[in-house]
Amino acid sequence: MVRKVWAVNSTPQVSKFVKMIRDRRASYGSAAEVADVIKQELADMFGAGFEDSMRADVDEAARVVQSSGQDVEILRRHSIINDREKWYDGPGPNDPHWSALHSYLENTKGWDPDTIASIDEASNEVVSLLDNPTREQFACRGLVVGYVQSGKTANMTAVIAKAVDAGYNLIIVLGGVTNKLRKQTQDRFDADVVNRHRHLWQLYTTGEEDGDFILPPNRSFHMPQEGQAQLIVMKKEGSRLRKLKKTIEKTPPIILKKLKVLLIDDECDQASVNSARGDYDMTRINEEIRRVLKALPAVSYVGYTATPFANVFINPFPINDDDLDDLYPRDFITALERPKGYFGATEVFGSDSAEDEAEGRDMVRVLADDDPERVRPTKNAEKESFRPEMTRSLEDAILWFIATCAIRRLRGHADKHMTMLVHASQFVAQHQYMSELIESWVAMHAADLVGGTGEISARFNTLYEDECSRTAPEEMNQIPEAFDAVRAELGSVLDALDFPVENGISQSRLNYENGPATSIVVGGTVLARGLTLEGLTVSYFLRTSRQYDTLLQMGRWFGYRGGYDDLPRLWTTSDLISKFRSLAVIEEEIRRDIDYYQEKKLTPMDFAVRVREIPGMAITAASKMKHAHRTSMSFDGQHIQTIRFDHLNTDLLRGNWKTASALIDKAISRSGLPVNRERRVLFKDVPFEAVRRFILDTSISDEHMSLKKSHLLGYLDQSGVALATWHVGVITPGKGTTSARELGGLGKVPTNRRAKLKDAPARYADIKALMSKRDILIDVEGTVVGPDDWNHYKAQRPSVPLLLIYPIDANSPPQSGSKTRVALDAAEDVIGFGMVFPGQKDRSGGYYQVELDAPSVDQFEDQDELEELGEQEPADG
Repeated sequence: MVRKVWAVNSTPQVSKFVKMIRDRRASYGSAAEVADVIKQELADMFGAGFEDSMRADVDEAARVVQSSGQDVEILRRHSIINDREKWYDGPGPNDPHWSALHSYLENTKGWDPDTIASIDEASNEVVSLLDNPTREQFACRGLVVGYVQSGKTANMTAVIAKAVDAGYNLIIVLGGVTNKLRKQTQDRFDADVVNRHRHLWQLYTTGEEDGDFILPPNRSFHMPQEGQAQLIVMKKEGSRLRKLKKTIEKTPPIILKKLKVLLIDDECDQASVNSARGDYDMTRINEEIRRVLKALPAVSYVGYTATPFANVFINPFPINDDDLDDLYPRDFITALERPKGYFGATEVFGSDSAEDEAEGRDMVRVLADDDPERVRPTKNAEKESFRPEMTRSLEDAILWFIATCAIRRLRGHADKHMTMLVHASQFVAQHQYMSELIESWVAMHAADLVGGTGEISARFNTLYEDECSRTAPEEMNQIPEAFDAVRAELGSVLDALDFPVENGISQSRLNYENGPATSIVVGGTVLARGLTLEGLTVSYFLRTSRQYDTLLQMGRWFGYRGGYDDLPRLWTTSDLISKFRSLAVIEEEIRRDIDYYQEKKLTPMDFAVRVREIPGMAITAASKMKHAHRTSMSFDGQHIQTIRFDHLNTDLLRGNWKTASALIDKAISRSGLPVNRERRVLFKDVPFEAVRRFILDTSISDEHMSLKKSHLLGYLDQSGVALATWHVGVITPGKGTTSARELGGLGKVPTNRRAKLKDAPARYADIKALMSKRDILIDVEGTVVGPDDWNHYKAQRPSVPLLLIYPIDANSPPQSGSKTRVALDAAEDVIGFGMVFPGQKDRSGGYYQVELDAPSVDQFEDQDELEELGEQEPADG
C-alpha cells in the first residue's frame, strides 16, 4: 500500500486533536465536521482563552485525519491472484469500523504504530481481493496463509471492519470446532469491532458458552440496513451448518438478493477440507460448507490458516463441480508477512536448511530418555489406570514458570496473564491426574520456596541463575533481575496460581475474563490448535505427530512475547525438536513459492503451491492428499550437506573413510595431483561414475529428514550428461588434529572440528552445519566480492557440480564457553560431505502438488480408492 506523504505538524496538541477526531469521526460526515464541533466545544469551554493557535491545531488535525484515508494504491505484493477487479482503494476518512478499530488498537490496546500500519496494509490487500459487494452475484474463493500464533485474528478483524465499511453486510465466521474456540473468536470480534459501534450490528451469536448459531425466531435473515451489518460466529459443525443453510433457504428472495456475504473459515485446514475417499463423496462438514456457499448468491469465501498443506491439495476440478464447487482457492492466495517481533519455528528450534546456520534461541530443554514413559501411558488400555510421576524435568519446568511470573511482576506485568502449558497425553483422564499431581507438588513446596529453605529452594536458586544466563542479551552479561527481588515476589505468584484443565469434559476451565490469570493449564487437543494461551512462557510438551500440519499447530509457544522474550522455555523430546527444525524449512519454502509466482504474475489456477516431503513424515492426512501427485525429485541449484552421523558405529565410520579414500585415489589416477587452494585440495574432471560410487557406498544416517540416499542417487541417474564430470574438494583446516588413518593418496590429513548439539538424541550426532559458505568457492578463480550469502556465492561458481569431503576429528571438542554444544566423541574419525549442484533452485525438491490440467471424466472411472493412511488420534474434546 502506498500513501501520499503529507507534511504533518506533529506537536502533542495536534496529536491530541487527531485522536479526538478519530474517536468521534464515525458519528459525522467528515473530519472537518468533527473539527467544527470540537472548536465550538473549546470556544464554549475557554471563551476568550480559545486562541487562534489552538483553532489552527484543530484544523491541522482534521487535515491529517482526512488525508490519512486518501490517495491509497494497494500493491498486492504478497498474493497470487486470478484476474481481479480493482474496486477497493483502502478505507475512507469516514469509514466507521476501521476508524474505530484503529483508534482502539492505538489508544486502548497500546499497539505499536508500526504494527497497526502493518495490519492496515495487509488487510487492505485481502479486502481488495474479495469480490466487489456492489455486484448482484459473485462467488470468490481465497486463502490467507499466516504463521502459528502470529496474529491471524488481528488481520481477520481488520478485514471484517474494512469489508463492512466497503459494503459487505453479512459476516459469517467459522470459528473452530470447539465451544471454547468459537467463544474466544466471538469475544475477540465483539471487543475489537462490534462494541465500538454496537448499534450498527445485528448479532445472531453471542460470547456465551451456549451462544452458538440457532435458527432465528423468524427463521430468516433480516433485511440489511444501510450502514449496518449482521454477524454470525459459529462452530464448524454439521448440525450448525445445516441450520445456517436452512436459514438461508427460508430467507425471502428480496432479502437474500441484498445480502453481500463474507464467509471467513478460521483454521480452514481443519474439518473443512474434503477427506472422503471417493471423488463423488464428501465429508459432512465439507459438504455443508459447500452447500451454504451454493445457496448464497453473493459470497466471498476466505480461509485462514498457518498450515495450508491440505488446502493447496484440494481438487481444483471436482467431479460434481456443476452442483457444488470445492474450496480450492482459485481466486487468490495471500501469504501474510512475517510480523515484527514474532518468533516461530526457526527462532525457537533453528533450521535444517543448508542456507541457514542459525541455531535458534537457547530456550529448548530436552527431557530425559525415560521421562515420557513416566508421565504418560504408552497403551490405550492404561489410559484410566496410569498415574503420572513427578519427574526432575517437570519440576524444573514448574520452578522456572514460577520464576518467570515473579520476573514479569518486577517488569510491571502484574496485570497481565501468565500461563504454563502441560500437554503430555491425549487421554482425558490423564489431564486430571496430571493437574492434581502438579497442584499437590506446588502445595508441598510452596512454604520452602517463599521462605528460602530446604533442597527445593536451593534448586530454585541454581535453576534461576542458569536459565537467566542462557538467554540474557549478550551486552547485559548479568542476571536481569536481582534474585532477592524475585524471591520476594514468590508469595504473590503462588497465591495467584491456579490449575485449570482444558478438555471437553473439564469443569475447571482456563479463564482469562476475571482479571489477570496465573495458570498451569493441562490439556489435550483443544490446547494443540487454535486456542490462544495468553502470556505463555513455559511449555511441557510430549505429544507428537507424523503430520506436518498437526505438529506445527501444536506449537502454542510460537508468537509474541513483548517485554519477556528472554523468558519462554520449552521442555520436550529430542525427536520433536528435530522434526520442528525440518518443518521450519518447509514453512518458508511455501511462502517463497507464493512470492516467486506473484512476481511472475501467475494465478492459483496457473500453478499449484508445492509442498516438499520429509521422509518419515506425512504432509497431512492421506485422505486429504488424494488429488496430490509427486512432482520431480531434483536438487537443481541446491547445496546439501551431511549434518547427522551415526557416530558410535565403528564399522560404519571406517567404511565411510575407506569409501572417501577410494574416491581420492580414483581422482588422483584420473586427474593427477590435486590443485592446492589454501591448504585445501581440489580435483577437477572427476568422472560421474566415481562420484556415484562414493554416494552409493557411503552410509548416510537415516536421521536426515530431507537427505536420503535413494533420492540423491535417483537424481544423479536422471541427470545424465549434465553431471558427467565433477570438481571434488577436500576441506581441511590450517591447523587440526591429524587423522588416525590415511585419506587415500593424500595420506594423513588435518581434521575439522565439528562439535555436536548437546540436545540431540544420544543415538546420533547432530552438528547442525558442516559447510562454510566460502568453501563452495574452492574452484572459483579470483576474488569474489559482494554479499556474504549462499545465493551470491553460488552465482559466481562454474556450471560444474561440486563435491566437498570433510574429514572430521573424532573428538571434536566445542569452543570454550559454548552452552549449546558438547564434544563429538565419535568412535572413529568421521567423513562428512557436501554437494553443490548447478541449475535453478526453483526447479528443485521432492514435492507434492495438485494437478491443474482439468481431467476428463474417464480418468476417474477405473481409479482405485486410495487407502486412508492418515493418523488416527483419540478425540479428547
